Amino acid sequence: MEQKNLEKQKINPSLKAYSIGDYLNFIIPSIIGIFLFMIPITVEDGMTIPVAWLAGWLRDSVIFNSIPYVTIPNIATLFMGIAGIGSLLAKVKKPTKPLYKILFDVHWFWVVVRLLGFVFALMTVNEWGPEAIYSGDTGALVLDLIVTLFTIFLFAGLFLPLLLDFGLLEFVGTLLIKVMRPVFKLPGRSSIDALASWVGDGTIGIVLTDKQYQDGFYTKREAAVIGTTFSVVSITFSITVLETVGLSHLFGPYYLTIVAAGFVAALIMPRIPPLSRKADTVFEGAEQRPDETIPDGTNMFKWGIAQAAHKASKTKNYKSVIQGGIKNVLDMWIGVIPVVMAFGTLALVIATYTDFFVLIGKPIEPILELMQVPEAAEAAQTVLIGFADMFLPAILAADMIESSMTLFIIASLSVTQLIYMSEVGGLLIGSKVPVNFLDLVIIFLLRTAITLPIIVLAAHIIF
Repeated sequence: MEQKNLEKQKINPSLKAYSIGDYLNFIIPSIIGIFLFMIPITVEDGMTIPVAWLAGWLRDSVIFNSIPYVTIPNIATLFMGIAGIGSLLAKVKKPTKPLYKILFDVHWFWVVVRLLGFVFALMTVNEWGPEAIYSGDTGALVLDLIVTLFTIFLFAGLFLPLLLDFGLLEFVGTLLIKVMRPVFKLPGRSSIDALASWVGDGTIGIVLTDKQYQDGFYTKREAAVIGTTFSVVSITFSITVLETVGLSHLFGPYYLTIVAAGFVAALIMPRIPPLSRKADTVFEGAEQRPDETIPDGTNMFKWGIAQAAHKASKTKNYKSVIQGGIKNVLDMWIGVIPVVMAFGTLALVIATYTDFFVLIGKPIEPILELMQVPEAAEAAQTVLIGFADMFLPAILAADMIESSMTLFIIASLSVTQLIYMSEVGGLLIGSKVPVNFLDLVIIFLLRTAITLPIIVLAAHIIF
């Protein structure tokens, strides 16, 4: 407590207490970070953000298309092997070096998952073993996502310090305390996570959330809420889903429907189990998050600037910032990529080669009929299959459903459900964000139950 009070005293609300260098150290990196993570740019394939464009440029680089075996799938598989074998070795001989311990000293369950992800990747790259593992509908689909994640993680991890270490979160968080805290029960700085997801990519939002949680800025409850509620699907991803079902001309009402349904879910989900029951304690080993109260006699904007300048004044060692960025990349490559490969492949094998999702969708059919959704029997098959992969509902619906209204409902629902194991679900489980598989199942079902009536109502109005 004394340390926290001492730290707060050091943040002088007088703007004259900080030098021009401190303000420039806040402003310049923050502007670059905002541009890289949040400003949409127009490219040949449509709209994206600079970090995603850099990832795509690297993915398509001539280097990875001209040298035999030097391909991103092979490199990603190599890192999955390092993750699995390194974790196994860490169990045999306990590591003493801090970085090795952080990256590889994990529970036996995660050792098995990392090894399984590595095995699945090897089978997919070389087309070994049962086709059910490496087919274009299962392992190959996940590995294709892995290629994108691998490159995004490289640039996102390296550039994350621009958002985290130079005062931007302190400034924005202070301005939005009175919105995020009463409405969503979250700190103001979480708005940056949501914005980065919205205009960029949900995976970037999860990376941000995980890093902020490990640094002690979010409690377990806050991290779980942000990771499962505010790591929203990007606009670009939403457009792709809508194009898949052939309704691109309805993007305006479609996205308004998603925003309305997502907002209602964001209001309700933090207030009910399992998220409401997560402890309001910080990550083990992290320092307590900063106090959000604003000193008497200091206005919100002035206090936000002061906090940002104070943070920037402490970030002068750029070598440590670069080292932190590299650690971010390694942490995601080793800790997250194999988990996505393992869980994503298993989920898609179940979805593709069994009737599991069809059977569990049967009870939803009478609900859709009650809501007067056309082709309810076919639509019911797609409602829960999105847990495996967000694209599956749209792909299935495009093949077997003719009603534009039903296609609209399925496309909207698949986006607002948020949790899908081939990417976001696997990322969350692989991260330090305190949610387990059962939590994700329950959250997925609750989000479906909350957003489906809103989407159906909107569809009846539109059609």
